[in-house]
Order: sequence, then C-alpha cells, then structure tokens
Amino acid sequence: MMDRRLLAGLFILVLAACQSGYQTTQNRQRASAKPAKPAVQQAPKSQESGSVTVQPGDTVFGIAFRAGLNYRDVAAWNGIEEPYTIQVGQKLRLSPPSAAIPAKASKAVPALPNQKTVLSKTVPVAEAAPVKPATPVLSNIAWQWPAKGEIIGRFIAGDKTNQGINIAGSNGQDITAAADGTVVYSGAGLIGYGELLIIKHSNEWISAYAHNSKRLVAEGVKVKAGQHIAEMGQTGSVKTMLHFEIRRNGKPVDPLLYLPRP
Repeated sequence: MMDRRLLAGLFILVLAACQSGYQTTQNRQRASAKPAKPAVQQAPKSQESGSVTVQPGDTVFGIAFRAGLNYRDVAAWNGIEEPYTIQVGQKLRLSPPSAAIPAKASKAVPALPNQKTVLSKTVPVAEAAPVKPATPVLSNIAWQWPAKGEIIGRFIAGDKTNQGINIAGSNGQDITAAADGTVVYSGAGLIGYGELLIIKHSNEWISAYAHNSKRLVAEGVKVKAGQHIAEMGQTGSVKTMLHFEIRRNGKPVDPLLYLPRP
C-alpha cells in the first residue's frame, strides 16, 4: 500500500516538473520572438489634377465641353492657336498657370497708451432677404427649337446630370441647328452623350445635341438655323430623345430662358 502511495507521489512530482519546464520554454520563446510589424500600406499614386491627356478623337472643343470650360481659355492656357490642332498623347492644362500671390498677413495695430482693449461681441445678424434668381445674360443669338416633342427633362443649375433639356421624340426624327454656326465637334467620344454634335455660334455661345442615332454634318461645316443636322436616337441614353444644351463661355445655361415659347 505504501509503495503505491509513494509511486503516485513521485509520478505527481515528475508531472509537475515537466509542466513547469514546458511553461518556462514557452515563456522564453515568447520573449525571444519579435512582434510582427504591421504591413505597410502603399499610398495610392496621386494623379495630376488640372490636366488631361489627349485621346484619339479628342478636340479642344470636346475637351473644353467635357470640363465645362471655354475652349478659348483651354487653348490659351496651352499656347494653342487656331485651328486648335492637338496630338494624341499630348497633355493639356485645364486651369490657368499658377500666378497667385499669397495674401500678406495683416499687421496688428498697436494700441495707444490710453486705449483700452475691447473684447469683440457677437452681434445678431438680421435675417437675409431671399436671393432672387440671376437674370439671364442677354444673347444676340436668334435661337430656334432644335426638335419637336415633349420636354421630359429640365435644366438644374449645378447638377451635372441636368445641364440642358431633354426632348422626347421618335427614332430618326429630324434634329435641326438651333442657330447659325460652325460644327466644332462631331463624334461619340464624350461619355454619357452618345453621338454628339457641338455647334459654335460665337466666341461666347455654343449649343450641343446629344444621343443622336445619326450625325449628318462633319466638323468644320457651317450650318444655318433650322438646317437638318442629325437624326434623333438613344445612343448613350435609356430612351429616344434629344439632349440639348446651350453654353455661354463653357458654362451651361437654361435653354428655356433663350428658346422662343413653344
């Protein structure tokens, strides 16, 4: 009986010693192991802002239209003269060269010997009167409706998806020039516009005709108001319609302010 108790006790002592040695070894391994460094995330490569690389089919007029800029400004910023020829792969500025001079910090005016410093107080400001919509700039262009049909989309200032009006119609319906001018863009290189025509009416005013099924005039062609220039379609849109824009100095304006009342 004693031998069994003695053997059991010895077994327990040996087991405890083994467990202690195992824990000591584990602790040493943990102490010697260096903490793993977190993976370094590479910052995304920054793209140069304010510029664009010319792609096949691009023109100064198309690039300026896409960026909402005046084509004359884009040409001037890049030293491009008429007839505004550009090359594929050429990088164009979309902003003027930086020439801004940092504003000088205003100097603090020292207080006079007998002058006391007065803490500024917050003065309640009277409620501002409602802002009236800006009066449309007068245009010397004799605008005409480019197509017949129901207006299914209107211009919304500042909304890049509503920069003109949408006129519903049937596939193949006539689209006409809204005024005399020169075709400066005829292509399908501007995403979201489908088959697109842009007509220059003056150095200040242009008009655009999008989602055509067929373009009937090429770049450089002079057109007259009412001339058949395209056929209505739904290229780049979910329904058959004409998306029509008028832009002044590259900025979209509400065509309904300039077109005659139907």
